[in-house]
Amino acid sequence: MHARRLDPAQARRFLEARQLLSAGRIDQALGLAEALVAQAPDAADAWQLLGICQAEAHCRSQAIAAFERAMALLPGETTVARNFAVFLSREGNALCAHAQWQEAEPLLRRAVALQPGQASAWVDLGLAVRHLGRVDEALVALRQAERLLQRGGHRSSALQDAINGVLADAGCSEQALAGARELVSRDPAYAPAHETLGQLLWENRAGLSPGEDPFDEFRAAARAQPGNWPLQLALARMLMSANRPEEVLALLHPLRRNDPGDPVLEWYAADALDALEQHAQAAQLYARVARSEQGDTPAFLNAHARHAFRTQRFDLAQHCAQRCVQLDPRDQQGWANLGTAWCLLDDEREHWLFDYERLVASIEVGIPEGFGDRQAFLQALGATLESMHGASREPINQSVRGGTQTAGRLFGRDNALLRATETALRTAIEAWLATLPDDANHPFLARRNRSVAFVGSWSVRLSSAGHHANHIHGDGWASSAFHVWLPPSVSESDDESRAGWIQCGQPPDELGLNLAPRRVLKPRAGWLVLFPSFIWHGTVPFQASTPRLTIAVDMQPGK
Repeated sequence: MHARRLDPAQARRFLEARQLLSAGRIDQALGLAEALVAQAPDAADAWQLLGICQAEAHCRSQAIAAFERAMALLPGETTVARNFAVFLSREGNALCAHAQWQEAEPLLRRAVALQPGQASAWVDLGLAVRHLGRVDEALVALRQAERLLQRGGHRSSALQDAINGVLADAGCSEQALAGARELVSRDPAYAPAHETLGQLLWENRAGLSPGEDPFDEFRAAARAQPGNWPLQLALARMLMSANRPEEVLALLHPLRRNDPGDPVLEWYAADALDALEQHAQAAQLYARVARSEQGDTPAFLNAHARHAFRTQRFDLAQHCAQRCVQLDPRDQQGWANLGTAWCLLDDEREHWLFDYERLVASIEVGIPEGFGDRQAFLQALGATLESMHGASREPINQSVRGGTQTAGRLFGRDNALLRATETALRTAIEAWLATLPDDANHPFLARRNRSVAFVGSWSVRLSSAGHHANHIHGDGWASSAFHVWLPPSVSESDDESRAGWIQCGQPPDELGLNLAPRRVLKPRAGWLVLFPSFIWHGTVPFQASTPRLTIAVDMQPGK
């Protein structure tokens, strides 16, 4: 192919289209670009203009085709390559913002191939592959972005924090901790760095820093920067996650004195008061926040519903939950709260929503190729998982009690056994989905598809007396637990003791509802328990000298 230049009349139309784009008149610009391509099909500028217009019109595949045509007409032309890379990077970034990591990766890889000096695209690529579980590739991409910034004399706290997170995912806890300490020292105003440091110390302090309070640095930074609201609020959230509501109130007191009536501060104070069972004071604050701009957000409505459950105001809990799922029909916490309110109000819709007999299942998982029997597969898988449990305690703000949880994504790592396990689980899950009925009005069944996308995967190792507190999975649509190792006290337990069993339908103890589980399942090694992510679930404590080892997966409907 040979490219030609636009003639003067065509060049004027090119400039007119660009001016229309600048004025936000995208459809008119696109019409001019399409006409220009028809008149000058061998002009690279015309195709590049069409690509830019289609990008602004959110026609991704057509824009890619147009840019490719322009590059074929003018191979190696830097302006076309730069504009194409900017478009790909922007599209990849938008997909990442909606957690569409798999779709973002090829776009971002192409962007960095076209413009290898574009640091932001390397950052986005690193984040995408991190969320896909490929921690080694993520670290390579983020380090490349770091080098590019350093060459220009720049540093990014967000980038360094991401690198520390990837190091933690890779099991390099000492390096991650050292990096987090260095970052909070260099940039004490950056709240996410303090959160990372606090989380690392919370999980690993027994092995890496015995006796250190994980939030000391965070508190010191907050005291030194009373006007840094992101820092103050991040500390308040972390202290609440660590079940320290008295500290939260003490932290909020001067902030509320300086800014009385701020709805976010009142919301946080209400949560702390509620945790301390000072429900009357909490109720006043929740009521005030409900009348503010925060009152119609799903997160606040869920918090208000929890308070309503604690104070036995089930109509209020139902009202909050119904409003929440109206605002966001995919809010799993909202559906959990609504179904719980229906249960407490003797509303039959609870059974339609949760349908414990049909929507909670225990299914056998096939044995991957290369293993003679199930026991050999589970033993090898368990040994692999054991090597990844390097923390000394459970993560903050998770359901695990008396155990540890692997960092980052489990599936996606460069490990043949984990890849084979992922395939076996996917096959079993998709076979189960095919057996479910259709219901266009049901928040779980209406979204059912033939395939699933794994959006979260991790392993939990529970020690003796350990258990999962009752919880739901806010990031999922469907969730699961695959049982790898079970101690004899669990595998041999009966319906009376139920040691280590899974219980569904019982809300968290802190809501004070005193509801019994709706369904209890005995775990079996090599079997997978599946359920909608909005169903409350947890496990019964057990006593044993060997661990209870599982893999958990959160899913969204596939394409």
